[in-house]
Amino acid sequence: MAIKEPTIIGHSKRVRGNQAFIVKSALAPADAIKSLRKFKAAKFDQTVNVVVHLGIDPKVADQALRGAISFPKGVGKTARVICFCNSDKAPAARAAGAVEVGAEDLVAKIEGGWMDFEVAVASPDMMRIVSRLGKVLGPKGLMPSPKAGTVTADVATAVREYVAGKVEYRNDDGGNVHCIVGKLSFSDEDLVANLEHFIAVIQKVKPASSKGLYIRKCVVSASMSPGVQIAV
Repeated sequence: MAIKEPTIIGHSKRVRGNQAFIVKSALAPADAIKSLRKFKAAKFDQTVNVVVHLGIDPKVADQALRGAISFPKGVGKTARVICFCNSDKAPAARAAGAVEVGAEDLVAKIEGGWMDFEVAVASPDMMRIVSRLGKVLGPKGLMPSPKAGTVTADVATAVREYVAGKVEYRNDDGGNVHCIVGKLSFSDEDLVANLEHFIAVIQKVKPASSKGLYIRKCVVSASMSPGVQIAV
């Protein structure tokens, strides 16, 4: 499913005011960020999102993309992280910022319905018991994964990175990858640095079996703004 052009719905002052600033041509990252700032401001600090439509076949296993990005300028948010590990690694995981640390006890807590977290990290030896949570965590995208760096022997570092704002990404069924790159309160330079870093990472992880045009379209937008196309 390709990324669609921004759709104008309704006749609010915001929509009418933004129409004059919609640019249909693709812009360099720095110009795209400047274009975003021309749209009518919201009453909150809007999140800046990027989406790329890729020339991959999501149904082919070796073309599926999943990973995580630590942005050079952060993304303006932190995450609630839990950690599955044995008692010898528990103190370091807690010190790194994990909101809950455990093994069988933490699995049981989640089986009981507790889900107050956004990222789950696990040491490799814990995956035997964490696998029981596949039907609970899998559909929510919370299952620890080596590709995302959430299954690792160095759980303290993984916890610290995700608490600090490391962002996981994966393609959807239409071959699109969505990601947060910051807040509108960031400087233009910081947003551009994050945006260019995201594009570079996506280019680097191009599947070898993907043929033809890889990045077909790239669009950046704020929470309440139309999209601006990036020239890649």
